[in-house]
Amino acid sequence: MAQNDKTRAKAWDIDAARRRAAVSLPASFMDWAARLRRLLSEWAVAEVAPGRLVPWLPVAFGFGIVGYFTADREPAAWAAAGLALAGIVVAFMARRRVFGFALALGCAAIAAGFAVATLKTVRIAHPVLQQPVSSVQVAGFVEIREERARSDRVVIRVHRFETARRVAEAPDRIRVAVRKGTAPPVGSFVELKAHLSPPLAPLRPGGYDFARDMYFQRIGASGYALGAIKTVAPPVAPGLWLRYASFIDGLREAIDKRIRAVVPGDQGSIASALITGKRDAISTPVNDAMYISSLAHVLSISGYHMAVVAGIVFFFIRAVLALIPSLATRRPIKKWAAGGALIAAAFYLLLSGAEVATQRSFIMIAIVLIGVMVDRPAITFRTLTVAAIGVLLLAPESVVHPSFQMSFAATLALIAAYQYGLPWRADADSSLGARVALWGGREIAGLILASLVAGLATTPYAAFHFHRLAPYGVIANLLAMPVVSAWVMPMGILGVLAMPFGFDALFWKLMGDGIDWMIFVALWVTSLPGAVGRIQAFGTGPLLLCTAGLLLLCLLRSPLRWSGAVLAVAASLWAVLTPRPDVLVAGDGQVAALRGPAGQLSVLHAGRDTFAVKEWLAADGDARGVKDAGLRDGVRCDAVGCTAKLADGRLVAFALSAEAFVEDCARAAVVVSAREAPGDCAALLIDRKAWRANGAMALRWIGERFEQSVARPPGYERPWARGLREPAEAVQAPTRPATRDATPRTDDLEIGD
Repeated sequence: MAQNDKTRAKAWDIDAARRRAAVSLPASFMDWAARLRRLLSEWAVAEVAPGRLVPWLPVAFGFGIVGYFTADREPAAWAAAGLALAGIVVAFMARRRVFGFALALGCAAIAAGFAVATLKTVRIAHPVLQQPVSSVQVAGFVEIREERARSDRVVIRVHRFETARRVAEAPDRIRVAVRKGTAPPVGSFVELKAHLSPPLAPLRPGGYDFARDMYFQRIGASGYALGAIKTVAPPVAPGLWLRYASFIDGLREAIDKRIRAVVPGDQGSIASALITGKRDAISTPVNDAMYISSLAHVLSISGYHMAVVAGIVFFFIRAVLALIPSLATRRPIKKWAAGGALIAAAFYLLLSGAEVATQRSFIMIAIVLIGVMVDRPAITFRTLTVAAIGVLLLAPESVVHPSFQMSFAATLALIAAYQYGLPWRADADSSLGARVALWGGREIAGLILASLVAGLATTPYAAFHFHRLAPYGVIANLLAMPVVSAWVMPMGILGVLAMPFGFDALFWKLMGDGIDWMIFVALWVTSLPGAVGRIQAFGTGPLLLCTAGLLLLCLLRSPLRWSGAVLAVAASLWAVLTPRPDVLVAGDGQVAALRGPAGQLSVLHAGRDTFAVKEWLAADGDARGVKDAGLRDGVRCDAVGCTAKLADGRLVAFALSAEAFVEDCARAAVVVSAREAPGDCAALLIDRKAWRANGAMALRWIGERFEQSVARPPGYERPWARGLREPAEAVQAPTRPATRDATPRTDDLEIGD
């Protein structure tokens, strides 16, 4: 009886709980929640269906590489390799478990990316110059030659390195600027005297790390030549690779000279850039206009160029073979045309210098053409997957480079747009006139949509690296790209084919006419009001969040993909709300700036090298130039130093002499100096010890104190950024800026589509 009472009481409690739930949650809400759970479950199951997770493998692989670059100290190679091996073993053991295998495989890909980046650094390990040295006698082989707007630049593989001052480790390769027109050809053995400096560190906390970039180019120092360069007989024979580089450079140089002899000026320089990849001779106004108008992707040989070249060759070979009935009806001429296009693309890869964007493009085009030869579909996410893994295996460091990021973002977005709704198809039963009209409308709409998709996909990366947007990019691409595709590139291909026979001049001139239109469009768009969309710098957090949103939008097929749009909006708000620094100090202590009462940066002190100021203004979204008189607003200077006030009235001082420290430390909130302070200082002191230990610094006033951000945090020790090492003797200031050669232009960062 007692048991029955307990049972009835329990049943009553359960029934009462249900009644309370029914009162608090209406039946309609319960139905809606159950329906939502069911939908989410169905969508999630659909997203993990067989083959759907394959495109996420390079994402996980790249995430592992990113993890490597965020480490404060260099990982042990054995630990990274062991972790990757363990991840692979676990994934193999979990192969029969659906969700367990997917999770284990993702973790293994992350560990593999981390290991590949670690082992790449071990494989290319080389000395890096730690202190500036003057009057270095250098002898070695020229491996790379670049023509710049005001000077030339060469990379030398060092054979002999002699200096009066002791250097712990002489670099294996150096990059030096030379007088314009004096760069010796690739393969030459040269002797010269040079001033060399360590590779350029980030110019602000969170800024682009040029030293890391140069390290993976295997360059250990940069500088400029002092005096003439002598070309002498080599003491040793050049290796096979240097002979190949010399041959390719000679071929590129011959084509470059021929094009620019027929088509002078920027037209010839751009024509050469499209064929040989030599884009350094383009004038600064036109080069800037190409970036502002969003046409800069035309200058970097990548997916668009490779597709046009392969497509033209494929169409030409197939059309010629189709004229022979015995071949057209009995032989696979489509596959033969694909093979010929693949050979042409490989030649274009070598001729253009085989940069990262070009490598990625060639891999994708090769997959497409091989797919044609084996009767398999080619334009899929798996094509991009193979290309991404291939590039990351060959050059894992490219994952932090804007070229890789913008190139793959644009390609991913375009493939997603193609698979999820492009292109529209004409009705086969419609009249010929209607079909032609529909075809033309479809192509125009497709071009507009493709420009919008690629532009939106690359916007976060352009904003992060270059701090500017292209509001009229769609207009510029719509006006210029049809001419480039249908006229400029075909004329260029015909020019290359006709060059051995001496009939190429006509094609170069016709190519120049098309380029003239492209330049006109770029300059016209640049002149429009609001053409330069500037944005202040933001951290990697918003960029990673936006990247996650882009991946969800493009790789997911269920309505879950719209969560990516939410992430993109959140990332945009995060980026816009990023606070700006109040004080900036360069990594060499020679340049400092502060935010005055007007809310803009004022330069407290600047040395001869103004590149840091240029970078700070760009990162602040400031349109002023380095020579703008307004940069000195509120700054007062005398023989011993300079002072200026922050927006809240606090004083910031730059001490030029030892005597200035006494007064400045007593009245200023911050004291900056390229010298070492002689004693204690009541103010926040950034002297030689501070900037040598931390590199570039940024200060922001929060509450009752300054929050400091540094480019090189304490304990940061990587092969391209060694810890603090005091020089054996005092470093003498050079007569010219030591970082002149290291000062990059925007195109040094190689963006591509």
